[in-house]
Amino acid sequence: MNKIAVVGAGISGLSMANYLEKHKIDYHIYERRKKEDLAGHGFLIPQEGIEYLTQIIDPDLLFEHGSFLKKYIQYSHTGKILAEKDLNNVFAISRHSLINLLSRNISPEKITYEKTVIPCDRQKGSLKQPDGNYIEADIAIISDGSRSRIRKSLFKDEKMRTVRENEVVNIIQDKEIANSIENDFMKFHHDQGGLTFGILKLSHDTILWYSQFDNEIYQISECSSHNLKKYMLEVFEDWHPLVSSIIQKSSYENVHLWCVYELEELNPFHTDNIVFIGDAAHPLIPFTSQGVTSALKDSHVLTKHLVEENNITEAFKKYEAERKPEIETHIKNGRTLLNQFLLPIDQHTDNILPISYK
Repeated sequence: MNKIAVVGAGISGLSMANYLEKHKIDYHIYERRKKEDLAGHGFLIPQEGIEYLTQIIDPDLLFEHGSFLKKYIQYSHTGKILAEKDLNNVFAISRHSLINLLSRNISPEKITYEKTVIPCDRQKGSLKQPDGNYIEADIAIISDGSRSRIRKSLFKDEKMRTVRENEVVNIIQDKEIANSIENDFMKFHHDQGGLTFGILKLSHDTILWYSQFDNEIYQISECSSHNLKKYMLEVFEDWHPLVSSIIQKSSYENVHLWCVYELEELNPFHTDNIVFIGDAAHPLIPFTSQGVTSALKDSHVLTKHLVEENNITEAFKKYEAERKPEIETHIKNGRTLLNQFLLPIDQHTDNILPISYK
């Protein structure tokens, strides 16, 4: 097979590179950000995602860097247990750890950082650098995120819309707090809906936490870490002490404020010799907890068809036909979970799990 350009060195791009490595297919990754900017917060990975991930990462090594969660517990904002559900092989891991693990099998010579890549207007299916130099590749695999610049430039009529939810995500290292909780997925809900606080224990001293806000009620704008912490403390003042303690003790140096978007309608997953994977192909709102698993499956399925098919277009068609129906299911499930999030607690479906399954 001829050379492949992979655009983006996040989870999707690195997963794709690992599968290409496994099949000894030549490639090079182009990432517009600095390597140190690829850190982040964390993920929930259900069993299916683990099965794909352990094809490219040694399981023992993977499981050293995260935590299996025993059960999902839904609380009121004051700490009353509303529902419990046992979890079957749901794994929590920091983004930093997963990026590092996926990078281990990739030679440094195969990744170029701080390199922006754009489509070439004059030659269909070609990519170039802003200085006009072409990228030498026969196939371009695009994994540059949910607001993909390349996708937008090729599908000019696409419509991205804001989702009625913003999310604040952070990590705290605190042994005392970590020791006080079990390896459970804990989620606190405001009685009137539209506000949650989730807690995932990553290790003996590290907790991933996130808060989801109805952005029509809670107006969060880009602001300093000091002001964001002050706002969080005000909003969650009368919540369970564990929540307020985590908010108070966290550093906000690397906190992430996520404004969520989705495509009104999915684009084709490929055009000419360019194919999209992960969030670049199909942005999923965070309620699905399927971003990593979907990226892994995209990479696995696309590699399988590239290996089996002599014709690139046919390989791309089979990849899209296999993946798109499942993605549409996750999109539908995500919107259902979003709608429930906006409702008061007494209107919630009993014991619903905030993970989309096909």
